[in-house]
Amino acid sequence: MPELPEVETVRRGLEPVLVDAHFDRVEQRRANLRFAFPERFTERLTGQRILSLGRRAKYLLANLEGGEVLIMHLGMSGRFVIQRPGANAQRPGEFLNEAGNTSRHDHVVFFMSNGTTIIYNDARRFGFMILVDADELENHKLIRNLGVEPLGEVLSPAYLAARCVGKKTSLKAALLDQRIVAGLGNIYVCEVLYRAGLSPKRAAGALALASGAPSQRVEKLVPEIKAVLEDAIEAGGSTLRDYHAPEGDLGYFQHSFAVYGREGLECARAGCGGTIRRIVQGGRSTFYCPKCQR
Repeated sequence: MPELPEVETVRRGLEPVLVDAHFDRVEQRRANLRFAFPERFTERLTGQRILSLGRRAKYLLANLEGGEVLIMHLGMSGRFVIQRPGANAQRPGEFLNEAGNTSRHDHVVFFMSNGTTIIYNDARRFGFMILVDADELENHKLIRNLGVEPLGEVLSPAYLAARCVGKKTSLKAALLDQRIVAGLGNIYVCEVLYRAGLSPKRAAGALALASGAPSQRVEKLVPEIKAVLEDAIEAGGSTLRDYHAPEGDLGYFQHSFAVYGREGLECARAGCGGTIRRIVQGGRSTFYCPKCQR
C-alpha cells in the first residue's frame, strides 16, 4: 500500500492539473470500489471547481467550490493517470504513466475544463472516493481520530514524549499508531528507527523521562521522521510492486533503503559491521540492525 511519501507525490503531480479547473464531465464505470460510490457521484462533481488539493495522512482531499470535499484513497493498487491534450495519434492517448496492465481497471475518469483527462485505475479495487461536507470533514469517521501530521510543526519531541509516556507497547507499534502520528507506514518507520539508532523492540515509554519530559531518544527520533519522509518525497516515493506517481516517474527512494528488505545484508552504517535482521511485529515485517539500533 502506498505510504505517505507516495500519496504526497501523487498529490503534487495532480495539483497542477486539478486546482482551479472544473470537472467538465465525470465517468463512473462501476458502482463501487472498496465500497459504493456516493449517491449522484458524477452529478455532484460535474461543474465543480477544485479550490485546492490537500492531503491528510494517506487521504487526498480535493476541496470543491460548492462546499464539499472529495476524499480519495489509493488502497493497495490505485493510481491516477494524467492524459494531456495533444496525444500522439499513434497511441490511444499519451499516457504519462501506464495505468495497470489493462484499461478494464480504469474505474473513474475526470474530464477537466483545462483539457486534461485524469483516469483512476485500480486493479484490486481497495481504493475509494467519497464526498463529505467541508464543515463536517474534521469530525468525519475517517479523519477525526487521526494524529498529527509527521511533517507538521505540531510533531515535536515534547508531543511524542507526552503521547508515549508509560507505554509498554513497542516503539515501532507506537509510531504506526495513526492516532498518534498520521500517515507513517511500515516501510518508513523501519527506516526512521534505523537512522535514529533505536531498536523497534524498545518500549515506546523510553521516549519520555519519568517526569514526562522528552528523552534524548525522542530528541533524535523526531528530526529523523521528518528527514526520512522529506527525502522520500524528494525522490518521488518508493516504487514497490505496482505503485507509480501520476506523472509516470517511478519513485526511487527504495534504492536508498538502509534496512527495509535487506535481511541478511551487512549494515550500511560506517563501523557497525552488524547484519540486518527481519522479525515480525504486529503481523508486519520489521527490518533493523540489532547491533547499532539500541
